[in-house]
Amino acid sequence: MKYKQNFKIMQITDTTLVIGVDIAKKIHYARAFDWRGIKVSKTINFKASSAGFTEFKEWAWEVAAKNGKEKVVVGFEPTGHYWYTFAQALQEDGIMAVQVNPYHVKSTKELDDNSPSKSDHKDPKTIAMLVKDGRYQIPYMPKNEYAELRKANNLREEWLKKIWAIKNKVQRWLDTFFPEFLDVFSDWEGKTAVMTLEKLGLPEKIATYSPEEIVSIWREEVKKAVGIKKAQKLIEAAGSSVGVRQGQKMAQYEIQLLLKEYREVRAILDDLEKQLEELVLSIPGAIRFLEVKGIGIKTVAGFLAEVGDIRRFSHPKQIIKLAGLNLKENSSGDHKGETTITKRGRSRLRALLFRAILPMTAKNAEFMALHKYNITRKENPLKKKQSLIALCNKLIRIAFTLITKNVKYDPVKMLGDIHREDSAVAA
Repeated sequence: MKYKQNFKIMQITDTTLVIGVDIAKKIHYARAFDWRGIKVSKTINFKASSAGFTEFKEWAWEVAAKNGKEKVVVGFEPTGHYWYTFAQALQEDGIMAVQVNPYHVKSTKELDDNSPSKSDHKDPKTIAMLVKDGRYQIPYMPKNEYAELRKANNLREEWLKKIWAIKNKVQRWLDTFFPEFLDVFSDWEGKTAVMTLEKLGLPEKIATYSPEEIVSIWREEVKKAVGIKKAQKLIEAAGSSVGVRQGQKMAQYEIQLLLKEYREVRAILDDLEKQLEELVLSIPGAIRFLEVKGIGIKTVAGFLAEVGDIRRFSHPKQIIKLAGLNLKENSSGDHKGETTITKRGRSRLRALLFRAILPMTAKNAEFMALHKYNITRKENPLKKKQSLIALCNKLIRIAFTLITKNVKYDPVKMLGDIHREDSAVAA
């Protein structure tokens, strides 16, 4: 849920103890203040452990009781991953945990001493003052299948980076030792191509075989018919190869290691994607989002992993803001600046939506028509990239409706924007 500023300010009353915590890897520092920003305790430190968290909570409630406070609100910067365990410990004890923007901390830390200095004593106060003024966010920590989905999607992203790195290394090997290989095979990841690199490898070795011998090697694992013409073409390419001829022994060893690693990572990715699909299909309403042509299981998995339980939002505009796709205006006086997106929030969600919308404007009839309308309309036509951003927002609104209401996708309603504006122009 995206809470408004007034709601956040109203959480801090005269019976609230506000605590600012500077998060670190091993030792956290904390200071407590009342709702007006008056210090009510000295700076303490505690370990990032079960004993340390218990010590902190006991101290917090003791200070609250001593100063007549009934509620405790703890604010901190989301420093890397170190805040996860601390926030969980607070929530389990019924203490309200909130986050402040690191940029806000950096911008306001000079207000008290006119110095950009950073210290374990100063930062907790700066954080507490931002919380006191309602300048904080209430963190969302996904649970159950949403927590599993986010972790699975994060794992998939990590292993994708690994396989891309391996692919780049294989491509570099081919460019160095056998540049003509991809003139024979359109893609080195095909079963026959991988087998050729693994068992034959270097062009000098390939050139020593006859076409019949190569075909017999292929048919050990590739059951479908593999033409002798391809084997002849491979031998011809190997015979005229301009690849490097030095370091042959280690070059052959290198490609075998790379392909072994590729097979292992590919198997892990396949397993992760299978688990992702099972998790996505277990989430109510997700199947409706998959009904949109051009939307695949990986897109839905990535979307729900970043957004979490979409039912916690009351309006799709809140998800648009979460993705950083909401607009900002740069104007002053008579100067009218360019309107751009904020790019705040979850960058991975924003990137996923943009990657999804590109093929949809080429393959999905409704999105294709809407994109064409956006860039050719008479009144305020959009640039191509502006239209794509607008369609990303449209996709968010569609996903919100389909998942929360569990209704079927209707292409006619999707094109409603065009019909409504055409009717308005005619009127």
